[in-house]
Amino acid sequence: LPKYRGAAPIHWAILNGEQETGVTLMHMALALDAGDIIAQRATPIDPDETVEELHDRLARLGADLLAETLPHQEESQATLAPMLSRALSPMDFTRPARALHDQVRGLIPWPAAVTELGGVRCKIFATTVLEETTGKVPGTVLQADKKGLKLACGEGTVLRIDQLQADGGKRMAAADYLRGHPIPVNE
Repeated sequence: LPKYRGAAPIHWAILNGEQETGVTLMHMALALDAGDIIAQRATPIDPDETVEELHDRLARLGADLLAETLPHQEESQATLAPMLSRALSPMDFTRPARALHDQVRGLIPWPAAVTELGGVRCKIFATTVLEETTGKVPGTVLQADKKGLKLACGEGTVLRIDQLQADGGKRMAAADYLRGHPIPVNE
């Protein structure tokens, strides 16, 4: 950067016969590769170097640049992002639907959010936060049919489970799962 932006900058640098490339640390921005530059490191491209070789070399160069640059960053803005564990997996339906949706998204592919449906432990892979509200107790099944599986959540919010995987089964749409494993509404 800033010359090559997008999904394949290494490929295009080689395709265009560039003699030099590098790595850039930058602040995130809404536009593609448009954030303020924090640090850069250039390196020559060997005339016989392949994309894979250059990619691996740039990855090491980027890691070194990051390690050198991070100690100079504002420490007060740092937060801890600890290792994931299965202890994060159980879904607590007393939490709002948005928090559960974020839990599902954040734990893919491992350890995955899990809940028990009709007595069967299931990993949850896709959900939708619905606009509707309910007065039902969190965890109550509001709908379980070909349109999917809707559950009451905290603060009267509603979450639809769109994709799941029962223990020992394959990943599938919730509606497909319900055809062979009916779950009573209001349970």
